[in-house]
Amino acid sequence: MDPRSDFGFRWYFGREENKEFLIAFLNGLFAGQKVIRDLSYAPTEHDGDHEDDRRVVFDLNCIGADGEHFIVEMQRVHQTFFRDRALFYTSRLINEQIPRGSSGDSYELPEVYFIGVLEFRFESSDSEEYFYDVALCDRRTGRVLYDKLGFKFLILPNVHKREEELESDMDLWLYFLKTASEAGQIPTILDNRIFRRIFDIGEVARLTKEDQMSYEQSLKRKWDWESALSTARRDGELEGIQRGLEQGRQEGIEQGIEQGIEQGIEQGREAERAKADAERRVLAAKLKQMGISVQEISSLTGLSEEEISAL
Repeated sequence: MDPRSDFGFRWYFGREENKEFLIAFLNGLFAGQKVIRDLSYAPTEHDGDHEDDRRVVFDLNCIGADGEHFIVEMQRVHQTFFRDRALFYTSRLINEQIPRGSSGDSYELPEVYFIGVLEFRFESSDSEEYFYDVALCDRRTGRVLYDKLGFKFLILPNVHKREEELESDMDLWLYFLKTASEAGQIPTILDNRIFRRIFDIGEVARLTKEDQMSYEQSLKRKWDWESALSTARRDGELEGIQRGLEQGRQEGIEQGIEQGIEQGIEQGREAERAKADAERRVLAAKLKQMGISVQEISSLTGLSEEEISAL
Protein backbone atom coordinates (compact mmCIF):
# COMPACT_ATOMS: atom_id res chain seq x y z
CA MET A 1 0.00 0.00 0.00
CA ASP A 2 1.33 3.41 -0.97
CA PRO A 3 1.96 5.38 2.28
CA ARG A 4 1.89 8.61 0.28
CA SER A 5 -1.80 8.23 -0.59
CA ASP A 6 -4.42 9.71 1.74
CA PHE A 7 -5.78 6.31 2.68
CA GLY A 8 -2.37 4.67 3.01
CA PHE A 9 -0.92 7.45 5.19
CA ARG A 10 -3.85 7.28 7.60
CA TRP A 11 -3.89 3.47 7.51
CA TYR A 12 -0.27 3.24 8.64
CA PHE A 13 -0.10 6.23 10.99
CA GLY A 14 -3.61 7.39 11.87
CA ARG A 15 -5.20 4.39 13.59
CA GLU A 16 -5.12 3.58 17.28
CA GLU A 17 -4.09 -0.04 16.66
CA ASN A 18 -1.09 1.16 14.64
CA LYS A 19 0.05 4.08 16.79
CA GLU A 20 3.36 2.32 17.54
CA PHE A 21 4.29 3.11 13.91
CA LEU A 22 3.67 6.83 14.42
CA ILE A 23 5.60 6.76 17.71
CA ALA A 24 8.56 5.05 16.01
CA PHE A 25 8.36 7.47 13.06
CA LEU A 26 8.38 10.54 15.33
CA ASN A 27 11.23 9.16 17.45
CA GLY A 28 13.20 8.61 14.26
CA LEU A 29 12.72 12.28 13.31
CA PHE A 30 13.54 13.65 16.76
CA ALA A 31 16.59 11.36 17.02
CA GLY A 32 16.94 11.71 20.81
CA GLN A 33 16.03 15.40 20.91
CA LYS A 34 12.95 14.14 22.71
CA VAL A 35 11.56 10.65 23.25
CA ILE A 36 7.88 9.94 22.61
CA ARG A 37 6.76 7.13 24.92
CA ASP A 38 3.07 7.18 24.07
CA LEU A 39 0.50 9.36 22.33
CA SER A 40 -3.23 9.70 21.82
CA TYR A 41 -5.11 10.87 18.75
CA ALA A 42 -6.92 14.20 19.04
CA PRO A 43 -9.62 15.84 16.84
CA THR A 44 -8.36 16.91 13.42
CA GLU A 45 -10.94 19.66 12.75
CA HIS A 46 -10.58 22.97 14.55
CA ASP A 47 -12.83 26.01 14.31
CA GLY A 48 -11.82 29.54 15.25
CA ASP A 49 -13.25 31.70 17.98
CA HIS A 50 -15.69 33.37 15.56
CA GLU A 51 -18.11 32.02 12.97
CA ASP A 52 -16.22 33.60 10.08
CA ASP A 53 -12.86 32.18 11.19
CA ARG A 54 -11.47 29.64 8.76
CA ARG A 55 -11.74 26.00 9.85
CA VAL A 56 -8.48 24.06 9.79
CA VAL A 57 -8.29 20.31 9.20
CA PHE A 58 -5.11 18.43 10.11
CA ASP A 59 -4.16 15.09 8.60
CA LEU A 60 -3.09 13.86 12.05
CA ASN A 61 -3.25 15.59 15.41
CA CYS A 62 -1.71 13.79 18.40
CA ILE A 63 -0.88 14.48 22.04
CA GLY A 64 2.17 12.89 23.65
CA ALA A 65 2.40 11.44 27.13
CA ASP A 66 4.00 14.68 28.40
CA GLY A 67 1.26 16.87 26.90
CA GLU A 68 3.15 17.88 23.76
CA HIS A 69 1.17 18.30 20.54
CA PHE A 70 2.14 16.91 17.13
CA ILE A 71 0.53 18.00 13.86
CA VAL A 72 1.49 15.62 11.04
CA GLU A 73 0.71 16.58 7.42
CA MET A 74 1.25 14.63 4.19
CA GLN A 75 1.21 17.09 1.27
CA ARG A 76 1.46 15.59 -2.21
CA VAL A 77 0.84 18.54 -4.52
CA HIS A 78 2.90 21.73 -4.47
CA GLN A 79 1.46 24.50 -2.32
CA THR A 80 3.23 27.84 -2.64
CA PHE A 81 2.48 29.05 0.87
CA PHE A 82 2.89 25.74 2.68
CA ARG A 83 5.23 27.24 5.28
CA ASP A 84 2.63 29.93 5.97
CA ARG A 85 0.04 27.18 6.34
CA ALA A 86 2.29 25.34 8.82
CA LEU A 87 2.60 28.50 10.91
CA PHE A 88 -1.16 29.13 10.71
CA TYR A 89 -1.95 25.59 11.83
CA THR A 90 0.43 25.72 14.80
CA SER A 91 -0.83 29.19 15.74
CA ARG A 92 -4.44 27.99 15.76
CA LEU A 93 -3.51 25.03 17.95
CA ILE A 94 -1.44 27.20 20.31
CA ASN A 95 -4.27 29.70 20.65
CA GLU A 96 -6.62 26.92 21.74
CA GLN A 97 -4.27 25.94 24.57
CA ILE A 98 -4.48 29.29 26.40
CA PRO A 99 -7.12 29.09 29.17
CA ARG A 100 -9.85 31.70 28.88
CA GLY A 101 -10.18 34.38 31.53
CA SER A 102 -7.74 35.24 34.29
CA SER A 103 -6.50 31.63 34.51
CA GLY A 104 -4.71 32.20 31.20
CA ASP A 105 -2.61 35.11 32.48
CA SER A 106 0.45 32.94 32.96
CA TYR A 107 0.62 32.14 29.21
CA GLU A 108 2.28 28.79 29.92
CA LEU A 109 1.98 26.69 26.79
CA PRO A 110 2.61 23.05 25.85
CA GLU A 111 5.17 22.02 23.27
CA VAL A 112 3.80 22.11 19.70
CA TYR A 113 5.50 20.49 16.71
CA PHE A 114 4.55 20.48 13.05
CA ILE A 115 5.79 17.63 10.85
CA GLY A 116 5.34 18.05 7.10
CA VAL A 117 6.00 15.18 4.68
CA LEU A 118 6.20 16.86 1.26
CA GLU A 119 6.30 15.46 -2.27
CA PHE A 120 7.61 18.78 -3.61
CA ARG A 121 10.47 21.18 -3.02
CA PHE A 122 9.99 24.58 -1.45
CA GLU A 123 9.51 27.36 -3.98
CA SER A 124 12.52 29.49 -4.92
CA SER A 125 14.83 26.80 -3.61
CA ASP A 126 17.40 24.78 -5.51
CA SER A 127 18.65 23.16 -2.31
CA GLU A 128 19.05 19.39 -2.22
CA GLU A 129 18.34 19.28 1.52
CA TYR A 130 15.76 16.64 2.37
CA PHE A 131 15.28 17.45 6.07
CA TYR A 132 14.62 20.86 7.64
CA ASP A 133 14.66 21.04 11.44
CA VAL A 134 13.34 24.50 12.31
CA ALA A 135 13.14 26.26 15.69
CA LEU A 136 13.04 29.84 16.98
CA CYS A 137 16.71 30.79 17.08
CA ASP A 138 18.87 33.83 17.66
CA ARG A 139 20.19 34.89 14.23
CA ARG A 140 23.54 35.94 15.62
CA THR A 141 24.43 32.92 17.72
CA GLY A 142 22.20 30.23 16.25
CA ARG A 143 21.08 29.25 19.75
CA VAL A 144 17.51 28.10 20.24
CA LEU A 145 15.57 30.88 21.93
CA TYR A 146 12.32 28.95 22.47
CA ASP A 147 12.33 25.15 22.47
CA LYS A 148 8.59 24.48 22.75
CA LEU A 149 7.77 25.15 19.08
CA GLY A 150 9.35 23.29 16.18
CA PHE A 151 8.84 22.47 12.51
CA LYS A 152 10.25 19.44 10.72
CA PHE A 153 9.91 19.24 6.93
CA LEU A 154 10.77 16.09 4.94
CA ILE A 155 11.32 16.82 1.22
CA LEU A 156 10.80 13.45 -0.48
CA PRO A 157 11.96 14.51 -4.00
CA ASN A 158 15.40 15.20 -2.49
CA VAL A 159 15.69 11.74 -0.90
CA HIS A 160 18.12 9.76 -3.08
CA LYS A 161 19.97 7.48 -0.65
CA ARG A 162 20.37 3.88 -1.75
CA GLU A 163 19.76 0.99 0.61
CA GLU A 164 23.45 0.62 1.46
CA GLU A 165 23.69 4.33 2.33
CA LEU A 166 20.99 4.35 5.01
CA GLU A 167 22.36 5.17 8.45
CA SER A 168 19.79 6.62 10.84
CA ASP A 169 16.26 5.64 11.81
CA MET A 170 15.03 8.69 9.92
CA ASP A 171 16.79 7.39 6.77
CA LEU A 172 14.89 4.11 7.15
CA TRP A 173 11.54 5.88 7.39
CA LEU A 174 12.28 8.07 4.38
CA TYR A 175 13.33 5.03 2.39
CA PHE A 176 10.07 3.30 3.37
CA LEU A 177 7.96 6.29 2.32
CA LYS A 178 9.74 6.49 -1.05
CA THR A 179 9.83 2.80 -1.97
CA ALA A 180 7.13 0.88 -0.06
CA SER A 181 4.55 0.84 -2.87
CA GLU A 182 7.15 -0.49 -5.35
CA ALA A 183 8.71 -3.17 -3.14
CA GLY A 184 7.76 -6.75 -3.97
CA GLN A 185 9.00 -7.85 -0.56
CA ILE A 186 10.43 -6.20 2.54
CA PRO A 187 13.94 -4.83 1.84
CA THR A 188 16.72 -6.39 3.91
CA ILE A 189 17.56 -3.05 5.52
CA LEU A 190 13.97 -2.77 6.83
CA ASP A 191 13.81 -6.30 8.20
CA ASN A 192 12.99 -5.51 11.83
CA ARG A 193 9.87 -5.92 13.95
CA ILE A 194 8.26 -2.55 13.19
CA PHE A 195 8.71 -2.67 9.43
CA ARG A 196 7.84 -6.36 9.21
CA ARG A 197 4.50 -5.57 10.83
CA ILE A 198 4.03 -2.52 8.58
CA PHE A 199 4.57 -4.61 5.45
CA ASP A 200 2.27 -7.27 6.86
CA ILE A 201 -0.71 -4.96 7.46
CA GLY A 202 0.05 -3.00 4.27
CA GLU A 203 -0.71 -5.86 1.88
CA VAL A 204 -3.65 -4.67 -0.20
CA ALA A 205 -4.89 -8.23 -0.65
CA ARG A 206 -5.55 -8.43 3.09
CA LEU A 207 -7.85 -5.42 3.15
CA THR A 208 -11.60 -5.81 3.34
CA LYS A 209 -13.47 -5.12 0.13
CA GLU A 210 -14.62 -1.75 1.52
CA ASP A 211 -11.08 -0.74 2.51
CA GLN A 212 -9.75 -1.84 -0.87
CA MET A 213 -12.30 0.41 -2.58
CA SER A 214 -11.34 3.34 -0.31
CA TYR A 215 -7.66 2.77 -1.05
CA GLU A 216 -8.28 2.60 -4.81
CA GLN A 217 -10.30 5.83 -4.66
CA SER A 218 -7.44 7.45 -2.73
CA LEU A 219 -4.97 6.36 -5.41
CA LYS A 220 -7.28 7.64 -8.13
CA ARG A 221 -7.46 11.06 -6.49
CA LYS A 222 -3.67 11.12 -6.28
CA TRP A 223 -3.33 10.19 -9.96
CA ASP A 224 -6.04 12.70 -10.95
CA TRP A 225 -4.22 15.52 -9.15
CA GLU A 226 -0.94 14.59 -10.80
CA SER A 227 -2.65 14.32 -14.19
CA ALA A 228 -4.38 17.68 -13.79
CA LEU A 229 -1.12 19.41 -12.90
CA SER A 230 0.70 17.68 -15.75
CA THR A 231 -2.04 18.63 -18.23
CA ALA A 232 -2.00 22.26 -17.12
CA ARG A 233 1.74 22.41 -17.63
CA ARG A 234 1.55 20.64 -20.98
CA ASP A 235 -1.13 23.02 -22.22
CA GLY A 236 1.17 25.90 -21.35
CA GLU A 237 -1.35 27.52 -19.05
CA LEU A 238 0.91 27.63 -16.02
CA GLU A 239 3.95 28.56 -18.09
CA GLY A 240 2.06 31.41 -19.73
CA ILE A 241 0.90 32.72 -16.38
CA GLN A 242 4.40 32.42 -14.97
CA ARG A 243 5.98 34.24 -17.93
CA GLY A 244 3.47 37.07 -17.75
CA LEU A 245 3.81 37.46 -14.02
CA GLU A 246 7.58 37.23 -14.20
CA GLN A 247 7.56 40.06 -16.73
CA GLY A 248 5.30 42.05 -14.44
CA ARG A 249 7.58 41.34 -11.52
CA GLN A 250 10.62 42.52 -13.47
CA GLU A 251 8.80 45.67 -14.58
CA GLY A 252 7.82 46.26 -11.00
CA ILE A 253 11.43 45.93 -9.90
CA GLU A 254 12.65 48.26 -12.65
CA GLN A 255 10.02 50.81 -11.72
CA GLY A 256 11.02 50.32 -8.11
CA ILE A 257 14.58 51.28 -8.95
CA GLU A 258 13.25 54.57 -10.28
CA GLN A 259 10.74 55.21 -7.52
CA GLY A 260 12.55 53.57 -4.62
CA ILE A 261 13.89 50.13 -3.88
CA GLU A 262 11.28 49.40 -1.25
CA GLN A 263 8.39 49.99 -3.64
CA GLY A 264 9.98 47.73 -6.24
CA ILE A 265 10.45 44.89 -3.77
CA GLU A 266 6.82 45.16 -2.68
CA GLN A 267 5.63 45.01 -6.29
CA GLY A 268 7.76 41.94 -6.83
CA ARG A 269 6.16 40.30 -3.82
CA GLU A 270 2.67 41.18 -5.04
CA ALA A 271 3.46 39.58 -8.39
CA GLU A 272 4.67 36.44 -6.66
CA ARG A 273 1.46 36.29 -4.66
CA ALA A 274 -0.60 36.79 -7.82
CA LYS A 275 1.40 34.07 -9.55
CA ALA A 276 0.73 31.59 -6.75
CA ASP A 277 -2.98 32.47 -6.71
CA ALA A 278 -3.24 31.99 -10.48
CA GLU A 279 -1.55 28.59 -10.27
CA ARG A 280 -3.98 27.47 -7.60
CA ARG A 281 -6.96 28.61 -9.66
CA VAL A 282 -5.76 26.80 -12.79
CA LEU A 283 -5.25 23.60 -10.83
CA ALA A 284 -8.60 23.96 -9.03
CA ALA A 285 -10.43 24.40 -12.34
CA LYS A 286 -8.83 21.25 -13.74
CA LEU A 287 -9.72 19.24 -10.63
CA LYS A 288 -13.27 20.57 -10.73
CA GLN A 289 -13.64 19.43 -14.34
CA MET A 290 -12.55 15.95 -13.24
CA GLY A 291 -15.41 15.78 -10.73
CA ILE A 292 -13.36 16.05 -7.53
CA SER A 293 -15.38 17.51 -4.66
CA VAL A 294 -15.18 21.18 -3.75
CA GLN A 295 -14.13 20.28 -0.19
CA GLU A 296 -11.17 18.20 -1.39
CA ILE A 297 -10.09 20.88 -3.87
CA SER A 298 -10.25 23.48 -1.11
CA SER A 299 -8.07 21.33 1.16
CA LEU A 300 -5.56 20.81 -1.65
CA THR A 301 -5.30 24.34 -3.05
CA GLY A 302 -6.09 26.57 -0.09
CA LEU A 303 -8.88 28.33 -2.03
CA SER A 304 -12.19 28.84 -0.29
CA GLU A 305 -15.19 26.73 -1.32
CA GLU A 306 -16.89 29.91 -2.56
CA GLU A 307 -13.94 30.75 -4.84
CA ILE A 308 -13.91 27.21 -6.23
CA SER A 309 -17.68 27.18 -6.83
CA ALA A 310 -17.32 30.40 -8.83
CA LEU A 311 -14.69 28.95 -11.19
